[in-house]
Amino acid sequence: MTLLTTLSTELDQMAQAGTLKRELPLRTPQGAVVEVEGKGEVIMLASNNYLGLANHPAIVAAAEKAEGDYGYGLASVRFICGTQTIHRILEKRISEFFGMEETILYGSCWNANEGLFQTILTDEDAIISDELNHASIIDGIRLAKCRKERYKNRDVADLRRALDATRDARNRLIMTDGVFSMEGSLAPLPEMVQLAREHGAFLVVDDSHGTGVLGKTGRGTAEELGVFGKIDAYTSTLGKALGGSHGGFTTGPKVLIDYLRQKSRPYLFSNTLPPAVVMGSIAALDLLEKDTSFVDRLRRNTMHFRRGLTERGVRIREGTPSSRSSRGSALGPNALVTARLTRAIARSMAGASARMATTKMPAPVAPPAADSRSGMARMSAVASAIVPR
Repeated sequence: MTLLTTLSTELDQMAQAGTLKRELPLRTPQGAVVEVEGKGEVIMLASNNYLGLANHPAIVAAAEKAEGDYGYGLASVRFICGTQTIHRILEKRISEFFGMEETILYGSCWNANEGLFQTILTDEDAIISDELNHASIIDGIRLAKCRKERYKNRDVADLRRALDATRDARNRLIMTDGVFSMEGSLAPLPEMVQLAREHGAFLVVDDSHGTGVLGKTGRGTAEELGVFGKIDAYTSTLGKALGGSHGGFTTGPKVLIDYLRQKSRPYLFSNTLPPAVVMGSIAALDLLEKDTSFVDRLRRNTMHFRRGLTERGVRIREGTPSSRSSRGSALGPNALVTARLTRAIARSMAGASARMATTKMPAPVAPPAADSRSGMARMSAVASAIVPR
């Protein structure tokens, strides 16, 4: 059997199992309502455009102006000739937003996670990771030549066990998502901060789904749970709430970021972020820092959305197990029976309907993001949606 025959067979098996992913091309910019090719207008429940900034006029204008002022791209990695003044400005703005000393930009948060663990940890060290962490964290950990321990999802007692099991390691790093995107739940950061301090461990939070979304000012899961300023470092993204384009970063102590600039391979060997993304991201931070109504509207829309689904008998996973937060994330996954059923419901909701002027488009959560025996329809609220009062 040839390689292509093997791949073709597996694709056929996915199709038969109902888990083959198919793309639905949009004919319009991302927004609360989009036009899907061949299906007409659709209410968007699948994107990570939480604050509705992906097509905000101020961000589009900033990106267009950037291309005129700074060009389309730099055709270089950062350390050769790919750093413009605006890259350093964005890094400074992110550091200030998170209350950190320094920031390093990457092409995505996937790259940031991929470039963190293998760079700073050796076989003398240990990394301790939540079992439901994002795939980018899992793959990043695979690249590291350190000891690896997993603990049960959000289980503080099991985290303590993992810390005890790695007590003889030179350095220990605890890694968690802030918001678990397939669940909509939050990491127990207050308890994790305390455990990290007790054990002398370094706590890193991937807050990709919390940045711009949670907390009174959108500074993420730590702000939401009352431990802002107590996290050692973050990885996060510019590709969700902060404009939805491209780019990721690690922000933390200066010595950590200085070391990553010297050693982190995805940073050293990948092209720099294009000027339009840089200036668009700065504009997104401007909007968020000057106007907290984006976060306030998202909170109201999320609560309205959850309440409406619950009243209609839809089973919703609670957004957080923590008593410190009265609300969940903007993610509202609906637990379903099987992965096949998840995709079938998503296709049905995205299909044309004579009874609906505008149909709905949720995000099916199926393998490899979920167990093959179960699935969810992940539905997200956005700040730009108009909710009747």
